[in-house]
Amino acid sequence: MKVYLVGGAVRDSLLNIAVQDRDYVVVGATPADMLQQGYQQVGKDFPVFLHPKTNQEYALARTERKSGKGYKGFEVHASPDVTLEEDLKRRDITINAIAQDEQGQIIDPCGGRRDLDSKIIRHITNAFAEDPLRVLRVARFHARFVEQGFTLAPETLRLMQEMSASGELESLVPERVWVEVHKALKQDNPAQFFLTLKECGALAVLFPEISNLFGVPQRKEYHPEIDTGIHSILVLQQATKLSNDPMVRFAAILHDLGKADTPADILPRHIGHEQRSLKHIDNVCQRYKVPKDYQRLALLVAEYHGIMHRIFELKASTLLSLFEKLDAFRKPDRLHQFVLACKADSLGRTGLESKPYPQADYTIDAYARCKRIDVKPFLAAGLKGPAIAEAVRTQRISILKSVKRQRQDKLPFTG
Repeated sequence: MKVYLVGGAVRDSLLNIAVQDRDYVVVGATPADMLQQGYQQVGKDFPVFLHPKTNQEYALARTERKSGKGYKGFEVHASPDVTLEEDLKRRDITINAIAQDEQGQIIDPCGGRRDLDSKIIRHITNAFAEDPLRVLRVARFHARFVEQGFTLAPETLRLMQEMSASGELESLVPERVWVEVHKALKQDNPAQFFLTLKECGALAVLFPEISNLFGVPQRKEYHPEIDTGIHSILVLQQATKLSNDPMVRFAAILHDLGKADTPADILPRHIGHEQRSLKHIDNVCQRYKVPKDYQRLALLVAEYHGIMHRIFELKASTLLSLFEKLDAFRKPDRLHQFVLACKADSLGRTGLESKPYPQADYTIDAYARCKRIDVKPFLAAGLKGPAIAEAVRTQRISILKSVKRQRQDKLPFTG
């Protein structure tokens, strides 16, 4: 029985990146051997075990053979006679197929170190095409490593294009798609994830709502980049600079989906696109079983980002209504997420990336002043229930009127 460190831990160590998770492969053992040594079996489809002390994952060396459609359409063979090299060669890309033994020696049968040095993401064999999820995984790795100069091998891109055209992606389990999307949104350059999917044809299959934005024109005076799809990518890039919150980033990439449905006779204007976006966001979220908090923020940003851009024009009562629609007084984090996504929308335009967005500070300040209202005087006055709520609302409107005057008159706020 021999144990090897494998996969991402070895890859990241060779790239001088801090190792987060460690996975091990065990050669020459049976499930009974593992259980006898105190390991706890957790894998039903695959022979995976948790170490009795460290709780790290140890998987028996295995091979796989395609037997059906989709992510689960494989027959797994795990036995003591499966070699380390056989286990490594069943993996997706070369840089993930490097192992290290207990003495620190590197085992690299697939040329992973060569591709690390050359900064290339390359599939190992054409068996890559047997698992459609690998299209998403490669796009995610591209999003993670593109900032370090990594590129896709041309032959890998061609294979991904063939897979996207084959119809195999349609067999993916929705939850698995969301797992990959969620991981991609947390990478250094999540926009590259969607660009890679577009380049290989997978975006049109998995996210037609986003794919349909490319080629749709916008008014050049407001959007020098013109193309709505490019704008959406730029917004995601700005959201990535502003926040590491995947919810903000998710809302950013989806905020303008309704522009794909704009009637041709009013282009490049997009009157009413905010409302048209909502059904598309619902479709994406229902299709991939996206968590409700992600869905809710994306819907709010899509519906109200135009109002946020015009925040200085709003009456005090309208601004308060926006806070209420965002449920900001119960969920302050949502307001901050909303403001960041709207700011990203404003900055996500070619040549306007550094343009000030005073709407953000104004909104946060106005909200903070409303939030500080003390209800004790209302209680002391004998108000109860709805009467207190109405009194608080009236005072909030008064505060927001003062905030608006302060900005207009440039006078210090004393309320």
